[in-house]
Amino acid sequence: MIAAIASDPGTSTAAPASEVEGLAPLFQPLEAQGFRDAWATVQVGFVDDPKAAVQQADELVTQVMRSLGASFAGEHARLEGLARTEQASTEDLRVALHRYRSFLQRLLAF
Repeated sequence: MIAAIASDPGTSTAAPASEVEGLAPLFQPLEAQGFRDAWATVQVGFVDDPKAAVQQADELVTQVMRSLGASFAGEHARLEGLARTEQASTEDLRVALHRYRSFLQRLLAF
């Protein structure tokens, strides 16, 4: 499976994100829109100051990754806690596994 991830993106057999059912967005709508708006500003600024635009793009990607990391850390702690409890039912564990799969699919969709 890891070899498939490292292969040429053009040869991937994975379904595009638009075809994978049940994938929740990685960010809340307002947060995602804020990142999109910031990116639009970076792109427009490239014309006047390419170097500054690239620095701003780096800062924006860093901010997005931090936000994603914080979001996953919270979800991970919740799911890990569930998996470690003796009272977790098979259904609870099935839901946890589904959520991990969904998160991984969203990360690999691009």
